Amino acid sequence: MYQDDKEDTAIYKVVVNHEEQYSIWPADRENPLGWRDAGKSGLKPECLEYIKEVWTDMRPLSLRKKMAETAGTQV
Repeated sequence: MYQDDKEDTAIYKVVVNHEEQYSIWPADRENPLGWRDAGKSGLKPECLEYIKEVWTDMRPLSLRKKMAETAGTQV
């Protein structure tokens, strides 16, 4: 049986970095360097659904700020 054939019952947490990019990480592990908790944990599909709802602009924060500067607006 392949790993993909097993049901993933692990608990994950949503993490976010300084560029406001999101990912999931095993809840029982320390966050990777540069990432902080986003406040959501649960099964993988729940975490991915949360990311889908909150991460509506895939551009990194630094790019959004630069584009706003160029356009004369604020992020």
